[in-house]
Amino acid sequence: MFNTTAWNRIRYGLYAPVYDLVAERAFRDARRRALDQVTWRPGMRVLLVGAGTGLDLPWLPRDVELQATDLSPAMVRRLERRAERLGRDVLAEAMDAERLLYPDDHFDVVVMHLILAVMPDPARGLAEAHRVLKEDGQLCVMDKFQADDRPAGLARRGLNAFTSAIATDITRQASPLLEQAGFVIEQDTPVMMGSLFRALLARPA
Repeated sequence: MFNTTAWNRIRYGLYAPVYDLVAERAFRDARRRALDQVTWRPGMRVLLVGAGTGLDLPWLPRDVELQATDLSPAMVRRLERRAERLGRDVLAEAMDAERLLYPDDHFDVVVMHLILAVMPDPARGLAEAHRVLKEDGQLCVMDKFQADDRPAGLARRGLNAFTSAIATDITRQASPLLEQAGFVIEQDTPVMMGSLFRALLARPA
């Protein structure tokens, strides 16, 4: 299996210079719609996991405390430059989403956009999100998912061996992943390409 943490760190470092050309306009509306599902309050402590170059920043309230992580240092540097251009105060660090260096019950909101279909072990990443979220916290997910009511077929699984190495896993199912990690899904909204990309809002069970 080529989808490893070490390989993802390398490839996203290589993708960083051109990432915005591919992802900024394509996912703009999906990001905004996903973040609109969150119940925002002033002073919230918010963590962006797998934040990339910071493309979520324009759609986040200005009266919250922002921290951001990404596996790739090159992505983090670009996020910091975007935050400076936008006048946003963001504490950004290179960090593995499957091993978050934050205390338990620390954040009001955890945002995971376009990362669950990329990380080698999404169950572990969600377990970490659950750990660092407060008891009444909110998890905001936006990603591509296989339909919940049927597993990927043989052809899709075969294609996934290629896509997961260069881009993303195309076989993961949202509801089983979130529910097994101890979340209750409150909203589940198709946001792009029919129902392929979905925005989910969940809370710790």
